[in-house]
Amino acid sequence: MQSINEILTGSELQPLMSESLELVAESVLDVAAGLQMRNYAYRLTREQDLDDIGILSYHYHPKNIKERKIELRFCVSNNRYCSHPECSSGICRQHKNCQSEQRLNILVFQYSSGYLKQFTSPHSSKSLSDELMAFQRKNSFTNTVNLCNRTRDILQNVLNHNYSSALQTIYLNSQIQALLLYGLECIVEDKAEESFACKFPTLDDDRARMMLAKEILLQRLGEPITIKELSKKVGTNECYLKKGFKAMFGTTIFDFYQNERMQHARYLLYEKGLTVTEVSDLLGYSSISHFSTAFKKHTGLKPCELLLR
Repeated sequence: MQSINEILTGSELQPLMSESLELVAESVLDVAAGLQMRNYAYRLTREQDLDDIGILSYHYHPKNIKERKIELRFCVSNNRYCSHPECSSGICRQHKNCQSEQRLNILVFQYSSGYLKQFTSPHSSKSLSDELMAFQRKNSFTNTVNLCNRTRDILQNVLNHNYSSALQTIYLNSQIQALLLYGLECIVEDKAEESFACKFPTLDDDRARMMLAKEILLQRLGEPITIKELSKKVGTNECYLKKGFKAMFGTTIFDFYQNERMQHARYLLYEKGLTVTEVSDLLGYSSISHFSTAFKKHTGLKPCELLLR
């Protein structure tokens, strides 16, 4: 589960994913020299309305050029697949009344410095994207990527195309290059936004939305809610909600939610005397082991150890 943990760490999907995923397929494909694609397909053991995630990671190594790379990671949910063995790799077009199942795909694209060198030139303008592809920035970083419609279309094309052999190589190479283009555009746009020294959020209505989001989270400690659902309930977009919540409360939505859940669990165990099983059920965990792992990560103690104190 290492790859999925890398992309989901710090996101509101993480507690849901650790409880309800089953790896059903994985593949590694060297599309070109220095360009690799990895696909991890997970079956969701229970239906969920999940948010997709995109991350760009810039890896700079001061001495080892081979360790310099740009990596795009995407978590794409709500893909429907036929449960018939013959159709396990794609959408069913053969069976009548097939029972489709929800899948989640983790897609990882790695662009090495050697591969990216073909797009750079000593005479090119020194834009941010040029500096990144030439690895002139000396510090590694990670940035979220906006999953716009064109990015989503490419990811679906990569998952569901019908090409093979040489045509597959040509097709995937072109699609994965486009993903890098859109990912770098997001970095440039984010840096441009940072140049405006605006206080966020500023309007009373915006602050009221953040307060409402906080109240909804506190009311849903036993019924996890996605960012997509939460943004709809408070009447704003997902990006603004994430930034506004952190600016107003000094923490991410995920960290706030997990902290409140574990504090409530501690209260139920220690003050109310409920059993570990009862608390696990009340907080919406699918198993005691998942609850115990989350509780220990937050408090340093297993639930049973707290009860002995």
